[in-house]
Amino acid sequence: MSPYMIAGVVLAVVVIAVVTMMLLTRRLREKYAVLWLVLGVVLLILALVPGLLPGLTSALGVLVPANLFFAAAIATLLGIALHLSWELSESEEEGRRSAEQIAILGARVDALERRLTADDGSAAAPDEPAR
Repeated sequence: MSPYMIAGVVLAVVVIAVVTMMLLTRRLREKYAVLWLVLGVVLLILALVPGLLPGLTSALGVLVPANLFFAAAIATLLGIALHLSWELSESEEEGRRSAEQIAILGARVDALERRLTADDGSAAAPDEPAR
């Protein structure tokens, strides 16, 4: 086993272990953990099967295996960035809707408090006509 293979296996195992620990301590949600676990397993497979990346490289017509690896890494990172942007947009929309609902509920509470105060005032002074 070459030092590069050992480094690849160690890196993949570290990624899988860190993601698993973060998942168990609830510091990472399951939907994100799946992506990172898949990436860790792919790294492990690439490290354990040394002929896989050169075989894919020649099958896809890429000249250098490192170019294919980095192109796949860049595409993966772009996909992750797009997904996180979508999640952030959803979260902002949910926050906006919650703020609107809180404002509406606050206005209703204020109106009820005014009505209650007005009712208490009329009940305290029976000589005044009711509104």
